[in-house]
Amino acid sequence: MRALLTVALLLAVFAAPAAAADTDTLFKIRRASTIAIGYSESAKPFSFLAPDGKPAGYSVDLCREIAAGIQRDLNLPRLEIKWVKLPPDARISAVVSGRVDIECGSTTRTLSREAQVDFTNLTFVDGASLLVTAASGIQRPAQLAGKRIAVVQTSTTERVLGETLKRFSITNATIFAVKDHPEALTALEDGKIDVYASDRVILAGLRAGARDPAKLVLLDDYLSYEPYAFVVRRNDSSFRLAVNRVLARLYRSAEVVPIYEKWFGPMPEGGLIPAVFALQSVPE
Repeated sequence: MRALLTVALLLAVFAAPAAAADTDTLFKIRRASTIAIGYSESAKPFSFLAPDGKPAGYSVDLCREIAAGIQRDLNLPRLEIKWVKLPPDARISAVVSGRVDIECGSTTRTLSREAQVDFTNLTFVDGASLLVTAASGIQRPAQLAGKRIAVVQTSTTERVLGETLKRFSITNATIFAVKDHPEALTALEDGKIDVYASDRVILAGLRAGARDPAKLVLLDDYLSYEPYAFVVRRNDSSFRLAVNRVLARLYRSAEVVPIYEKWFGPMPEGGLIPAVFALQSVPE
């Protein structure tokens, strides 16, 4: 019996590191020479499918830099990026299940999501707003009574929209759940809804790509504060550190500036975006 117990203990001791290695993201990346990156095909200008059929956008460019940094850190001769298209409602579950190693889109960091996943340092700051049809006559959120409003189900904007309607004591608005941004834009253009609620930068991109942008109005109001970060698995501090090391280097060296300006225009001299980069320029 004592001999059997000794063997069992030895097996447990040696199996534990192996089990930990199997769930360690950097170990998996080194072993396969592949990193799986989740992206959205419709969250322009952060993450979308370009006309050439390849992922593109601000978040996608940052994740290409992250992949290159990890390749250097692991001394890999090559590192293949496996791009995995994810609908909005699969962003978190894909990371949890290991389908992707990191999700690079326009995901808001929230405490409720941190019950399931971890987040990297911030990559952007935005806020929810409203894209409305010009025909609706809506000029501010207080005028949403009786209107047809679309929002992506399970998004942070869904909660923000509910809070906004409650704040203005609006009880007769009709809420439609859509699966993604293109579906909402089509509904706006076809007159099936009056309002689409989402993050302001995404709404600006949708309006710019509409059939007739003059028929859509982006309100000035912000409904919320939305800090964006990349999603990684919980309790994998080595991988999160590797990602944050690349982001911090980009911020410290100002290499992030041309990436930002490629998608959003000139970097503002003040405001939240420069503050995000400055505050997260963590030294080595």
